[in-house]
Amino acid sequence: MLNSAQGFETKILIIDDQKLHARYLQNVLNQSGYKNVQTLNDPLKVLSSCREFRPELIVLDLIMPQLDGFQVIEQLKDFRKDHYLPILALAEEKGSEFRIRALESGATDFLQQPYENIELLFRIRNMITMRILHTAVKNQNKLLEIKVQERTKELRETQLEIIRRLAMAAEFRDGGTGEHIIRMSYYCARFGRSLGLDENECELLFHASPLHDVGKIGIPDNILLKPGKLTAQEFEIMKNHTTIGAQLLDGSNSPIMKMARIIAWTHQEKWDGSGYPRQLKGNDIPFVGQVCAVCDVFDALTSDRPYKKAWDISKAVDEMIKSKGTHFQPRLIDRFVEILPDMEKIKKQYGDQVKT
Repeated sequence: MLNSAQGFETKILIIDDQKLHARYLQNVLNQSGYKNVQTLNDPLKVLSSCREFRPELIVLDLIMPQLDGFQVIEQLKDFRKDHYLPILALAEEKGSEFRIRALESGATDFLQQPYENIELLFRIRNMITMRILHTAVKNQNKLLEIKVQERTKELRETQLEIIRRLAMAAEFRDGGTGEHIIRMSYYCARFGRSLGLDENECELLFHASPLHDVGKIGIPDNILLKPGKLTAQEFEIMKNHTTIGAQLLDGSNSPIMKMARIIAWTHQEKWDGSGYPRQLKGNDIPFVGQVCAVCDVFDALTSDRPYKKAWDISKAVDEMIKSKGTHFQPRLIDRFVEILPDMEKIKKQYGDQVKT
């Protein structure tokens, strides 16, 4: 009765304690073209039988002495939860309330006994058709979900690529070659993890921290690349890179860009309030700004700059320890010293080689 070979391959399980009736139904279905039909006469074994056979449709007698059909449906509740498993309930006429109870309990359809074989076959055909359609829609939704995930991944990768290139543009303007922003990513993520940030926050920090100096794009070359010490007036102009960076990154709904804006605006603030641009003090400085500030100073001290040579790591760390309570929150420096071997590995792997 089905034109689809898929329909005739459907796995059908007949649950009926009456062996003769179950066998009769099996023969009716086999003669109509259904190839995968099994019977179960002990409803107490319904779960084990379903796990082994994996039926795609169940024909269920509701009136059984040991475990009635309603109890069987209840036992199958978890089994049916993750996939569409239609149930055709069979019972002698007991009034409309009985039929309604069967449908409310989870039966897909109800057929009164005695029944005509042709009606049974039509009901089963319709239920199988619905199952095939349901499976097709589910597979289509899964395919769409996969495509959406792929597209989302592509968009995220594009966004991250733009972020990296923007950060590198600022780095190149500062006379760097890109290693600084790579090191900053790994420094900040490792430091954040040691301070108790969760993996999602560390990932955001990894991608956002390279943009800490993006505002240097707006600083004139004669100041940004000056080999000597800046004058007071020049330094005031240099300070603007924090607010320029915040302005460049403002207005985005991206979590990465939101964090990057905070970092760009606050990574030059100091624990004692003597930093810039807003002279924030203590924990008024956003935590990610504090984390980035420690990593930025460490890398700046241990790297060549137009105005200085790289310090060795021990000298740089000693200087940072002296700045506990003034430039940096003391707890952060203590933790940074604890993970210093990891920071040295990052330093050696991604750029400048310095003495330890």
